[in-house]
Amino acid sequence: MEILIVMGIFVLVGGAIASFSRDVFILSGTVRNSLAAQQDARNVLRHAIAEIRTASISNTGSYPLAATEANRLKFYSDNDGDGIKEEIHYYLANSGKTLKKDVLKPTGSPLQYVGASTTSILINDLKNGVIPIFDYYDKNYDGTTAPLTLPLIDVLSVRLIKVTIVVEADPNRAPVPLVVTSQAMMRNLKDNL
Repeated sequence: MEILIVMGIFVLVGGAIASFSRDVFILSGTVRNSLAAQQDARNVLRHAIAEIRTASISNTGSYPLAATEANRLKFYSDNDGDGIKEEIHYYLANSGKTLKKDVLKPTGSPLQYVGASTTSILINDLKNGVIPIFDYYDKNYDGTTAPLTLPLIDVLSVRLIKVTIVVEADPNRAPVPLVVTSQAMMRNLKDNL
């Protein structure tokens, strides 16, 4: 009888240790995936904000902003430091779940923005849903002002762009989605100097 009781205690303790080990393993994987998704979103945001800040008139004379939509932004910026402004296009693809970036270098003489662009997938499984990736503000933005009304935005009045990215490594597990946001004032469009 004593042997059966001792064996029962060992089975209970062994089961508890196995269950605890499994939970720790699952939790560490979830945390690792969540941290990787957060880091990816922060890196994308850092690069996008840097490019938006340096938006300027294209090499063909086009206005710095070419398209301003809730989930699409096209502008001109010298993102590789070669003195020639590339056409940079951030947009949602794959039914709103993938954030992509196209970069088109102008070619020819005189320069023209034609031909194939280089496409990069920045984030898969984006969770923005109804939250717009891009919000646009005019020169009157004071930190609490509402964004300009979409879909008809006068690109000539845009001075500040707010970028919001929502990521979640695994929607079936905690933690909740992470919202990463930042904003950029386009330096070459400042008119309050």
